[in-house]
Amino acid sequence: MYTLLAGLLFPLKPGVLEVTPNSGRTGEEITVEITGYNSFYKKGEDSMRVWLKLDDARSLQARKIMVWDDRSMEAVFSIPEYLPVDRRVQDFSLIIDNEIDGAVSLPSAVFITQDSLDPEMGERVWVNDPITRLSADKGIHFPFRNILAETIRNTYFHVPLWFAMVFLFLGSVVYSVRYLRGFRIDDDQRAAALTRIGVLYGVLGLITGAIWAKYTWGAFWSWDVKQNMTAVALLIYFAYFVLRSAFEDPEKQARISAVYNIFAFVTLIPLIYVIPRLTDSLHPGAGGNPALGGEDLDNTMRMIFYPAIIGWTLLGYWIASLVYRFTRLREQHLDLV
Repeated sequence: MYTLLAGLLFPLKPGVLEVTPNSGRTGEEITVEITGYNSFYKKGEDSMRVWLKLDDARSLQARKIMVWDDRSMEAVFSIPEYLPVDRRVQDFSLIIDNEIDGAVSLPSAVFITQDSLDPEMGERVWVNDPITRLSADKGIHFPFRNILAETIRNTYFHVPLWFAMVFLFLGSVVYSVRYLRGFRIDDDQRAAALTRIGVLYGVLGLITGAIWAKYTWGAFWSWDVKQNMTAVALLIYFAYFVLRSAFEDPEKQARISAVYNIFAFVTLIPLIYVIPRLTDSLHPGAGGNPALGGEDLDNTMRMIFYPAIIGWTLLGYWIASLVYRFTRLREQHLDLV
């Protein structure tokens, strides 16, 4: 309930949805139209400041700002004749600050093309407008990230489901090892129950991931290495149940299933955590694309993300215990009959 309520009700931090035009040339005066998200430009108009940031040391401040409403405004910039860089096309980040929204940034918002390259002349004509005294963010907000927008809330469902799945499979392996050591049928039944719920969580994780991919990558399934390896891992676990149903002898079924369960878990880790990191991928956490870093998972999100992992895991163990108890009751009923 905490994950559902807090994860869905806390608003996103103000951000920038669109900047048009997103290009210009040196020596020109450009007027950019800015469309905000969850912003209050009109309320913060008196304290509004806008910059085009070249790097940590150099920036241009808008010489004129026209606020139309809380979600839209225009900013006018005078681009010098030369830029202090030796690149033909230079990207600038957009920085917006006011006392209501706090500081908001949009990386690579505007691209400026130089007609001629002369970094030394650019250093001489550049008039720096330092970015100082930025306003602090007020209230509790989730971070606004381009492309993700509101779908960032899926972090509390898609990712914790995967963590909980691994914990459930790990618990299943522990019971499988216990069975092979003591040959207690009870341990095999507990392992099977945990594996069932682990697979259920895996399917839910795949579904929530596909929905997220539709909004961020443009397709439910893009044959990304992370998606492919996850599907392979779940197919291996589906084979676990096929294998169990192939034997009528309970002892033989339990023994072979326990061995296969250990094998399945050993293959799970490289499939979903190792192989995707070795190749380029759209998915965070693979191919140098960081996952769960400070840019995406801030302190506000951590207050919900980590309890979500605990909650989904405990819920999974509770459901698995119900499955185990149901299996025991059914066996007792069959014995009585």
